[in-house]
Amino acid sequence: MHKVFHFASPRERYKCDAAVVWCYDHRFELALRKLLKRIGVMRSDPIRIAGGAKCLAAPDKESDRQFVLEQLRWSMQLHGTDTVLLMLHTDCGAYGGLAAFGNDAAKELQNHTAHLQRAAIALKSAIPELTVKTYFVDFEGVWELGAGGLPTTGSPAARSKK
Repeated sequence: MHKVFHFASPRERYKCDAAVVWCYDHRFELALRKLLKRIGVMRSDPIRIAGGAKCLAAPDKESDRQFVLEQLRWSMQLHGTDTVLLMLHTDCGAYGGLAAFGNDAAKELQNHTAHLQRAAIALKSAIPELTVKTYFVDFEGVWELGAGGLPTTGSPAARSKK
């Protein structure tokens, strides 16, 4: 083994501002970083899996959901995490992309909104002490689900009705 380069990483333990259950689609990486900065999340524990919050809402196998729940429990134990961001994005391959919704963005948004609601309920049921926030990301921005799990004004759904 040989050292590739020198870098002094911090040795102190940290308090996690939020764990983030998110997909690893790189097209949305900058949007994620900007969201975290905007909402004041400086230290996050990323949990990156295909489909992001899909694993809590509609897992392919129950073991997928259990794996993510265990990762969140570790984040809580090791880094004092008390907030989780559940995220989904448009054109996600784990859902079959936008094509799986007949290339209808409103249909996709309806599905993903329902899945974010279901994921939040599943998470709160399993770990009630967590604060859960839900977000949908498309090619034009990041949308936080408001009261009742509905995207706020100016959301993709509102635009698609015009």
